[in-house]
Amino acid sequence: MQKKGLVSCVTPVWNGEQYLGQMLDSLLKQTYPSIEMILVDDGSTDGTLGVAESYRDHFTERGYDYKIVSVPHKNASAAINRGLMLAGGEYLIWPDSDDLLEPDSVRRRVEFLEANPGYYCVRSLMYYFDSSGQIGSTGEQIGDTQKEELFWDILESTTFVCCGCYMLKTREFFSIYPQRQIPESPAGQNFQMLLPYMYRYPCPTIPDPLYGVRVRPDSHSRRRMTQAEEEERRRCFETLMDEICGICGMRHFYEKRRVMFWKLRYERKLALKYGDRWRARRVRAAMLLYRGNRKLEALHKFVNRIVERKIGE
Repeated sequence: MQKKGLVSCVTPVWNGEQYLGQMLDSLLKQTYPSIEMILVDDGSTDGTLGVAESYRDHFTERGYDYKIVSVPHKNASAAINRGLMLAGGEYLIWPDSDDLLEPDSVRRRVEFLEANPGYYCVRSLMYYFDSSGQIGSTGEQIGDTQKEELFWDILESTTFVCCGCYMLKTREFFSIYPQRQIPESPAGQNFQMLLPYMYRYPCPTIPDPLYGVRVRPDSHSRRRMTQAEEEERRRCFETLMDEICGICGMRHFYEKRRVMFWKLRYERKLALKYGDRWRARRVRAAMLLYRGNRKLEALHKFVNRIVERKIGE
């Protein structure tokens, strides 16, 4: 049973001693009165737990619920799952442990959803910062902020995935995941959190930067990887997307074709990066084959529309 108006903030952290306090401080400065913080320590070996424990009294004084859960080190998606089991709010956010929320970040998003009950999620814009202060874009696409159908934009990286920018309604989220468990993957947690939800629901954008993304070269998402690590990451994403397609109930030919095309683009990008021209040409040929089936795709779209219209009748 979700508590009306409560925002559940689920944050996984692994060896985040250096930055965790700043994120917690930004949460304590929120102008919204009803928040629960669920911090899941993913087997940290530094002083992360000590930092987390030092904030208990601060959260009590602020009137926010504060839970710390420790689990053996695995990955962020497994840690998120442990936190989801404890989430009792009407709304859900999952900021990274080294990022920052602007003081009005939570309030603005809740107010939007309360004022627009036809929507079940909302996001804001972001800004980037490092140890020297705010910086420009890091290459992540903003995309069309008027667009609300975001599934393909997120998958194909034509819009941003910054996890702390999004707010979801938990009732709808847990109808997708009734066991409160997203697919666990070394590839991360954001595709699982966002894509099945965006497949079902439109997501408007508040055109203000309410979330700060810390840019540091040693972060999990930005550190330099070897070719073998990048190939393994690609395979993890492919496996994850197959599972997400099943969760979405994706059945249309053109949708499955588009996912396959995304996989091929990913593979070709790595082949070109590491100078494997033969592999790049082979993947390119497969991409042209898929692209050449546009007439067949149009036929499938037409048939699917007819079928859906009959079902609706």
